[in-house]
Amino acid sequence: MKLKNTPIAQVAIPVLLNQLFDYRIPDAYALKDIGLGIRVLVSFRGQEKVGLILGLKPTSEIKNEKLKFVLSFLDSQPLLASKDQQLLHWLRHYYHYPIGYIFCNTLPTLLKKGETAVLKKEAYFSLTLTGQKIDPTSFKRALKQQFFLQTLQESTQMSETVLKTLDKSWPQVKTAFLKKNWLIEQAYYFSPTPLKNCLNETELVLNQAQQQVLQCIEKTLETFTVFLLDGVTGSGKTEVYMQLINKVLQKNQQVMLLLPEISLTPQLETRFRQRFNAPIVIYHSKLTDKQRLQSWLAIKLGEASILLGTRSALFTPFKNLGVIILDEEHDSSFKQQDKFRFSARDVAIMRAKLTNIPILLGSATPSLESLANVTKKRFQKLALPQRAGKAQPPKIVLLDIRNKRMHQGLSAALLQQIEQTLSKEKQQVLIFLNRRGFAPRLMCHDCGWVACCAHCDANLVIHQQQKQLRCHHCQHQYLLITQCPACQKNALNALGLGTERVEQFLNQRYPDKTIIRLDAESTQKKGMLEKYLTQINQGNVDIILGTQMLAKGHHFPNVTLAVLLDIDSRLFSLDFRAPEKLAQLITQVAGRSGRGKIRGKVLIQTRQPQHPLLTLLIQQGYNAFAQHALAERKMALLPPYSYQALFRVAAFQEQCADDFFEQLMPLIIQQNQHNILVLGPVDAPMRKREKRYRFQLLFQSESRAELHAFLTPLLPKIKTLKTIKKIQWSLDVDPIDLY
Repeated sequence: MKLKNTPIAQVAIPVLLNQLFDYRIPDAYALKDIGLGIRVLVSFRGQEKVGLILGLKPTSEIKNEKLKFVLSFLDSQPLLASKDQQLLHWLRHYYHYPIGYIFCNTLPTLLKKGETAVLKKEAYFSLTLTGQKIDPTSFKRALKQQFFLQTLQESTQMSETVLKTLDKSWPQVKTAFLKKNWLIEQAYYFSPTPLKNCLNETELVLNQAQQQVLQCIEKTLETFTVFLLDGVTGSGKTEVYMQLINKVLQKNQQVMLLLPEISLTPQLETRFRQRFNAPIVIYHSKLTDKQRLQSWLAIKLGEASILLGTRSALFTPFKNLGVIILDEEHDSSFKQQDKFRFSARDVAIMRAKLTNIPILLGSATPSLESLANVTKKRFQKLALPQRAGKAQPPKIVLLDIRNKRMHQGLSAALLQQIEQTLSKEKQQVLIFLNRRGFAPRLMCHDCGWVACCAHCDANLVIHQQQKQLRCHHCQHQYLLITQCPACQKNALNALGLGTERVEQFLNQRYPDKTIIRLDAESTQKKGMLEKYLTQINQGNVDIILGTQMLAKGHHFPNVTLAVLLDIDSRLFSLDFRAPEKLAQLITQVAGRSGRGKIRGKVLIQTRQPQHPLLTLLIQQGYNAFAQHALAERKMALLPPYSYQALFRVAAFQEQCADDFFEQLMPLIIQQNQHNILVLGPVDAPMRKREKRYRFQLLFQSESRAELHAFLTPLLPKIKTLKTIKKIQWSLDVDPIDLY
């Protein structure tokens, strides 16, 4: 955009005000093209901040002499295209969140700090003709040189990163090889392999159902359509994704594939690199700032073809995006639960709409929202009702543990089934327990004292290996004690089960077996998750014990027995979404069993064997459960048959929250012209967290438009209340967690 006179720049700045700020553009830039989506450095309230130009206008409502000048331009070309900017504005209005902070969420950290947006090249190495002729076995004493020479002779070209990963001695070996003129060094953004053929290896033959799904999606390329791929676990959804991606790559377009968890990225990345002869980049929170920036720029500039990432990758700008794939679309990890609370699934759909491309939502347990959208004909449902190849669905059995003696949470019948499985060659057992740590409670058997967090209304969790008591809500840590602080007796008992405790018991019972625990603690160190997954897939593990990360998308072909421990507490939750989450969890964990040639078995320990949810799910399957749950939601006018926004308030003193609500409630009554249902204010289920007392208001309407028509004028008025400075507040549109 270019104006004859020097225009006024409308700049998004990361501050808690949902508006753009006017700045004058210095005369030196008057004759240049000033594009929307360019970063600028501006002065705001005495501080220099990086902002983003999202608008240009000939004049400002503020007098020119009072307007500050843009200090400098950080980019020569826009970082965000017009469709990316459109998405930002939609996010601003839908989630009622400050536009400056939304812009902060869309850019990598280094760009927010003013780093130059330059994609760096990487060194690639190949052998000279002399190097290719050297016999590696002649290096009898220099084993590192022998290793790298043999490796490079087997590969046409390898990057510095890959060679360093193979062995830390690469820099010294490289120096030696360059001196001998055995090595050619060249710089590229990515491997310079020609992309005429996008495949490294042959595609698998699709069954009839997979072919129908692929053909249906292929017809809609370059057209906005939302597909819901309802495929049972092990039905070959990933193969459909990969063959669809190949079709898109052949059109010289790019692909975005989003996953709910970082733990799924290494396994899928390996499969994709084996399959595709195309540059692939990864984007998630465990990468360094530099790595995220390079991935972001590679996709934006079109140097990479495939982006694999988690929720944070959603806003990466693409040069020529052809399709969006969201795997495990039902997963709650796709919802940001703090600060900018957005649904990656919903935003991805809007992005596909603005880009006019198809989006594929895949799941073995589709969310009730997505199934309702199929009924409303907003989504097109595709089905893969059977497992791929000869794999059969697992047999699911309820183990009634009422009045049964338990061994650290495992019944005798369960232990017998585990031992039968372990006695068979190359068969693995998967045990799911969604509680990390050793035990969830430390109690004095003599006086009844319980270890509680001083900052939250929560019990402290025992982490025995670290000798700690830890709050899983505020992360506060205490030393693990042996004497009761209330009665001074040595009668402290660990109550309940955690993965550490079950691991300890299994190691004692099966000392000759290899047991791996997969949870947030055991996979914290860099590379540990990849190491464990490799061990599992190579068949070097007998028992896999873990938390939520086990339930999502992993392909363990040797697992023939899956076990779920301690699910009963989820059967009686106050959360109306709890039955859906539990049904999805059971189905997903069960889907890890029997994915190879041997039919799997699933054992669910419960004291509620007649519970309607369990019997319906096991006898008729997830789809039958989902239809029943949708009918219940419709009768109760709960989402997806109504729309919600949760207003949360937190304060160090309860009186501050009371004073705030005393001013807020009359304002809400005055503003409520749309018959919005207002529930509260009430205490949050966890009343105190991180030293703050927490309260909430729930707004609900059968009309999404009316809910937003109510919220849009209300929020600016809330910010004018005198008591607002003594509390923290947030708005969660379409909440999935009311806690």
